[in-house]
Amino acid sequence: MQLRTARAHLTADCSRCAALCCVAPAFSRSADFAIDKPAGTPCPNLADDDRCGIHARLRERGFPGCTVFDCFGAGQQLTQVTFGGASWRTSPELAAPMFAVLPVMRQLHELLWYLAEALTLTAAASLHAEARALQQLTEELTRQGPAELAALDIAGHSRAGGELLIRISERVRATRPRRARDRAGADLMGAQLADADLRGVSLRGAYLIGADLRRADLRDSDLLGADLRGADLRAAVLTGCLFLTQPQLDAAQGDAATVVPAALRRPPHWG
Repeated sequence: MQLRTARAHLTADCSRCAALCCVAPAFSRSADFAIDKPAGTPCPNLADDDRCGIHARLRERGFPGCTVFDCFGAGQQLTQVTFGGASWRTSPELAAPMFAVLPVMRQLHELLWYLAEALTLTAAASLHAEARALQQLTEELTRQGPAELAALDIAGHSRAGGELLIRISERVRATRPRRARDRAGADLMGAQLADADLRGVSLRGAYLIGADLRRADLRDSDLLGADLRGADLRAAVLTGCLFLTQPQLDAAQGDAATVVPAALRRPPHWG
């Protein structure tokens, strides 16, 4: 519960946003989206009250991509803090700057999500001072104005954060010296990994789309950025896995026997 509390402001609150994720991004007709939508154009399912008209039926209507998107609280931060409660609807001149800085704020908030977890990892205690300093700097950046956010070297900041998170991951995973080889960035689409012992393995950025991970042991594995769309996690053990996000879980398949980290929730569609 402590980690959930630390991440409270990093959880999307659509009631305090201006439906930015339904307007700013572009998406293409695919298995994730039933239609094409240009960037900066409201989704046709978006109602005038900034609510999704098919929210309860997104998957059945062909929009599973919407159900796994998470802004990590960037939407309400932009709407309520950066733009002082203004909306692109009532102030059309703000649309372009709001949409332009949404991905910047989202990357800052996502990094804060990972840093909050990093500060709970006792095996990486020697790196906590660095993590706190980066956390403080990142929090300060989220409070900047639109122009400053637009000019921010977000790629450089994210890269520095990623390098620190790698070192933190290595410290934690080193507690499991007898582990399978790391598969960071590996193409494991559709891989047969049922019953695999993946404890302490780096799967950072791996493509695990449609992979069979039934009953796999993923304790202390690094899953930062791993693509778990359609991965079968039935009865898999995810205790202590590193840098897993709610969208990753939501994109996968699981069941009542899947052991989910305490800081995350079991997706409703798992049954």
